[in-house]
Amino acid sequence: MTEKFLLYGGAIQMAGQVRAKGEARRTRSDFAKMEQDRGISVSASAMSFDFDGHRFNLVDTPGHSDFSEDTYRTLTAVDAAIMVIDGAKGVESQTRKLFEVCRLRDLPILTFCNKMDRESRDTFEIIDEIQENLAIDVAPASWPIGVGRSSSAAMTCWATGWS
Repeated sequence: MTEKFLLYGGAIQMAGQVRAKGEARRTRSDFAKMEQDRGISVSASAMSFDFDGHRFNLVDTPGHSDFSEDTYRTLTAVDAAIMVIDGAKGVESQTRKLFEVCRLRDLPILTFCNKMDRESRDTFEIIDEIQENLAIDVAPASWPIGVGRSSSAAMTCWATGWS
């Protein structure tokens, strides 16, 4: 997801080259061997880019529970958060904990449900789980067509928040 933001924001020109701009040009997201081997972030990394007249400072944090302390610290320095829900697993315990930190800080949250191009749960079931477990309203911004191999999209987006 980090790479897509940077690619579509113009900070990188080709997928597979997640880099920061300017003096931090050598900085990469998921550069450590463990991160590459496991396909996860194990430490926070910050990258900046300009898009449509606005400056974005993107902070990629670990989603894995083994590295959650880094994520908790990072949430004290951001203006909004993106929550990624696995289409097969739904709301996991780590997601609940991180969401509570966001709620305490009154951070707006945009939710993406990924892995919809794999065998996943019913979209309505996932939305219901988010609303029930996190006590928030969900407003779909996009919708997957199909599930698994018959799906037309790998990811769908929902705007979420709390009342």
